[in-house]
Amino acid sequence: MKLVELRKEDISQFKKYMQEAFQYGYEFVYGKSEQLILQEIDIDSNLKNKDSYAYEMLDNDEIIGGVIITIDKKTNHNHLDFLFVKVGFQSKGIGQTIWNQIEKMYQNTKVWETCTPYFDKRNIHFYVNKLGFHIVEYFNEKHPDPNMQLDCYKEDEGMFRFEKIIDDK
Repeated sequence: MKLVELRKEDISQFKKYMQEAFQYGYEFVYGKSEQLILQEIDIDSNLKNKDSYAYEMLDNDEIIGGVIITIDKKTNHNHLDFLFVKVGFQSKGIGQTIWNQIEKMYQNTKVWETCTPYFDKRNIHFYVNKLGFHIVEYFNEKHPDPNMQLDCYKEDEGMFRFEKIIDDK
């Protein structure tokens, strides 16, 4: 397995696998849904951000996962936007391998931040128990994320914000 910058010829497949992985995570909890959980426009806005970097995890030239991160070179307070493992390849350490390689690539990072929906116990377990993030905030209709539309919260739904402080750099 190797983590490489997202190749232009792989962008379409990368987005498809990411959407499938997010759909799988949602449907694992709530059952089949006709609603697309991760819109392509959300992925595209991250890919087009000048401070974002996308990587694909390849195994024998097959995409088996990927990540999009945003790097703030001034503050070194960086953000994990999306991390996914292709459906059928979960629970094999691929996500952890992707993340370990990202941390090695961005050693100047002081703090990593990310969010995940409260319902996704698998992601919460992954970020807290496998990667060492800490839950630092819970966004919901009574405490909304200032960067999101208020109407994005359904009853009893929200997002956890996580941080991983690397050290006192």
